Amino acid sequence: MNALLLYPHFPKTFWSFDRFLEMAGVKAFIPPLGILTVASLLPPHWHLRFHDRNVAEETEDDWHWCDLVIVSAMLVQREDFHHLIRLAVAMGKKVAVGGPYPTSLPEHALQSGAHYLILDEGEITVPAFLAALERGEPCGVFRALEKPDVSLSPRPRYDLLQRDAYLMMAVQFSRGCPFNCEFCDIINLYGRKPRTKENHQILGELKILYDLGWRGSIFMVDDNFIGNQHNVKRLLNDLIPWMREHRYPFNFLTEASVNLAEQPELLDLMARAGFFGVFLGIETPDQDSLELTRKRQNTRHPLAEACRTISAAGLVIYAGFILGFDGERSGAGQRIEAFVAETAIPQPMLGILQALPNTALWTRLEQEGRLLPGADGGCGDQNTLMNFVPSRPAWDIGHEYVRALWRMYEPATYLERCLRHCLAITPNPHCAQQMHVPPARAVRLLALLVWHQGLRRPELRGQFWRQLGQMAQRQPRLLALYLGLCAAGEHVFEYRQLARERIGAQLGHDPLAMPPTTPPPPQAVQPPGTKARATPLLQ
Repeated sequence: MNALLLYPHFPKTFWSFDRFLEMAGVKAFIPPLGILTVASLLPPHWHLRFHDRNVAEETEDDWHWCDLVIVSAMLVQREDFHHLIRLAVAMGKKVAVGGPYPTSLPEHALQSGAHYLILDEGEITVPAFLAALERGEPCGVFRALEKPDVSLSPRPRYDLLQRDAYLMMAVQFSRGCPFNCEFCDIINLYGRKPRTKENHQILGELKILYDLGWRGSIFMVDDNFIGNQHNVKRLLNDLIPWMREHRYPFNFLTEASVNLAEQPELLDLMARAGFFGVFLGIETPDQDSLELTRKRQNTRHPLAEACRTISAAGLVIYAGFILGFDGERSGAGQRIEAFVAETAIPQPMLGILQALPNTALWTRLEQEGRLLPGADGGCGDQNTLMNFVPSRPAWDIGHEYVRALWRMYEPATYLERCLRHCLAITPNPHCAQQMHVPPARAVRLLALLVWHQGLRRPELRGQFWRQLGQMAQRQPRLLALYLGLCAAGEHVFEYRQLARERIGAQLGHDPLAMPPTTPPPPQAVQPPGTKARATPLLQ
């Protein structure tokens, strides 16, 4: 069997970091770990070709060569996902699909013509798919009623990657999250009982990357790395001597819940093991919204204090924020701005709430009749404001989103935040606290950064050189981290304009040109593709 494995394009989003990746001379942020693991589950006698279309597209020869096309995708990749299915079907190829998107909305893949739906977690459903192929079945939907034991999961096929095209590599230790956030689909996809790999599996995967010549940053892609704290501590206690023996070839970034701040032992182990940063789902500083959306783990500890604790432990903080929760009071965007200013989080990822299929939020809104027609079509669509009727006017949410994003990523404000955050971080004596870029590319990145922020823009020039001097004097060991954050700003400076245009198209006017307290005309707020409702979308 000749199988062509494809990973679809990502649209330009906050997290695509297109401009920064271009400056760093790479094509993509991290490789797709799911489809690389699926590749390990396929029969060894199969012939495989893999293309991450964010790195390099497949060739015409690949299409003629293959018997089977396998596509994995997340919701945000929906457009290219459907394009690939239709193209394969038009060429007479059998198509198998999997990943979070078809698992959540399998009917979408069927409508585009996919023959085999390998849903849920592949350790169970890939063998079922292979058995159906052996029986000669022309199509099928393969689901799992239980969660697999990830201690039996195979090592991903890192050898299939064009590794030098990525900023970071990826490793997964656990699946699942013990919390019950109403809007999150992780617990629906992977369950509330975090399942972890054995320590020897992770060390084995790291050894593969080491032997393949990778040196630098690795994203531990767990949705909540500290979900099973006992097992995480066991892993870190084995990872620390491994890193020391191999002379710290890697450093790590991961995602965790804010209650990490309550675990000083865990913070110390992470720093000693080579972790340099963590993404936190802060969502909102509004305590009533956190309670309503069941994110109660964020209410047990003052959020600003938690951020200071994590920074003091030596970890760079990246954070997510959301507008649009039920019961949210007007001015939520400004309160997020104030929180970001207080904590100096350099890159706050601000989004507008969407109801994801099969979540508790989706179910509740469906029961209340508040999902918009075609709500599942709005999931992951960058051009859709919201896919449900919010409890306050959506035009107000849209205004606050654009204004908060615009002000937080005003270049001078952003650079000042980067400086303050880096000055607050405790230097790690064990590892480099930065996203690693190979030396030749680092020189290019630095030259471009100096050109854009130190020379080309007169309004930034003085600030850039003044802050660079402060960093060199006060935190010289974190200078590379600081410069990397400054360079990443080039993407978000551009993205805020794109977000302004996208939201403006939904509202029918420029959100920055109209006072936020002035409602737009009713005809300007009807989203494309929906019919008029008795209850207007934007009330």
